[in-house]
Amino acid sequence: MASPIFHHLLIPFLVAMFLAINMGGSGTEPSFSLAFGSGVIRRNLIPGLFGIMVFLGAIIAGKSTALTIGSELINPDRLDFKVTTIILLSIALSLFLANLLGIPQSTSQATVLSISAASFYFQEFNQNKLFLEIIPAWFVLPLIAYVVCYFTGKYIYNPLRKKGVFLSASVNNHLVVKVLIIATSLYVAFSIGANNVANAAGPIAVMSINELNIKFNESNFLLIIILSTLLVAPNFGIGSSLFGYKIVKHTGKDIIMLGKIEAVIIAFVSASLLLVASIFKGIPSSLVQVNVAAILGIGVAKLGAKNIFKKTHVNRFFVVWIIAPAIAFLLTYFGLYLLDTLKN
Repeated sequence: MASPIFHHLLIPFLVAMFLAINMGGSGTEPSFSLAFGSGVIRRNLIPGLFGIMVFLGAIIAGKSTALTIGSELINPDRLDFKVTTIILLSIALSLFLANLLGIPQSTSQATVLSISAASFYFQEFNQNKLFLEIIPAWFVLPLIAYVVCYFTGKYIYNPLRKKGVFLSASVNNHLVVKVLIIATSLYVAFSIGANNVANAAGPIAVMSINELNIKFNESNFLLIIILSTLLVAPNFGIGSSLFGYKIVKHTGKDIIMLGKIEAVIIAFVSASLLLVASIFKGIPSSLVQVNVAAILGIGVAKLGAKNIFKKTHVNRFFVVWIIAPAIAFLLTYFGLYLLDTLKN
């Protein structure tokens, strides 16, 4: 007969896998919508490539963000199997809603608000970490992506394009350009692994340490986070297979007909900003929003603000970006309230 500890660990791990599936669906957009939208890669290759690079990013560069998620936003002692399950399930349900709508959503924002709801409920809310570090980064990173891509498009890409440099079939179909697009797509997926896998694996790792009565220190945490990642990361590929096409179609095809050189610029800028946030500050950030901001920057430089911001899907993006994290916060808070009510 299985031990109670096994059941305590099994249920949150299953929820974490469900969350990873939803994160995989949402994360496919910033990784491969550019390559897909520019016609460089086939749809059926995306899930496998995405899953492999996410796993590598989590193992190689995911330490700092996992520590932030698992121990800086909430008292680690609070993450028993019940609280962890409520947090992860709240995040997963909010992302599931966004995936059903075909809208790329920020897994990090939903995660941060869900964990913050738990901290708020336990009256241990870390205001400084949230309001002085994390939330400012959510505004600054997309702004940087937009500005960099706008000026690159307006003053470098567009002038060269008007001279016919990027309109040539020999340039656009050159093997080097195709390799660059695929390489930057893989680079984006690696950055997602470095930042977003921690959204599921971080709480799971801390919960495992608590349930197994292991002393919480950095060495033990890193060992457990690796084991958690081995179970969580492959589910990103499953989510990409289930939800990815609808999302990459909306972003890669509907917002703007991307040129191949534009795809390289957008992917490189987006991934680099997220990787910097992950490695140097351990800040859970929204690559989805950075990526869309970069696309908008290029789009405005190319077609003008009026033509881009009036598009239906762009408006839907902004609405769902606000609603989904709020849902995660409310589900977590009322889930913990209901748990205490049932105890009494």
